[in-house]
Amino acid sequence: MKQAAWTARVGLVVIALALGACSATRTQESAGEVVDDSVLTAKVKTALVEDPVTKARQIDVETYRGVVQLAGFVDSEQEKARATELARAVTGVQEVRNDLKVGDADQSTLGEKVDDGLITTQVKTKLIADSRTDAYKINVETKEGVVQLSGFVDNDDAKRTAGEVARSVSGVRDVDNDLEIRQQ
Repeated sequence: MKQAAWTARVGLVVIALALGACSATRTQESAGEVVDDSVLTAKVKTALVEDPVTKARQIDVETYRGVVQLAGFVDSEQEKARATELARAVTGVQEVRNDLKVGDADQSTLGEKVDDGLITTQVKTKLIADSRTDAYKINVETKEGVVQLSGFVDNDDAKRTAGEVARSVSGVRDVDNDLEIRQQ
């Protein structure tokens, strides 16, 4: 299964390279940076998977120009801190931004999990439908009606718009807009 995930990751990198321009602009990465960031993301995810403290499935990892963002919902401060340690230990990581939210161990009922899944799907669908957002750059997680947005976007307007779109979905109690602005 790890081989299949790695193969899929490599395939995505190839597609990204084919679609991207070879020269970097203020908010675009060069082909080499995309590959480097993809490698860093894969190394951080591998470290999280191999660690007994962290639950890698709960943690989203995004990388832009060596800056790693950790997002999602974890069970303890210890797990949050350990995720930061592991990411910082990866060679090539310039900075770690830990936007993990700590909550009680997941005691959600099946109905709550279904509701959260439905909210996540609806937020993603609205982001895709809204021409002002680059939905593919935005991770969406929901826990107990609280939506977390993470990833890297081009500017404050893109961040604000994504937050507004998420808030417009029925059932959303709150939005943690942890989107990062790409460094120039």
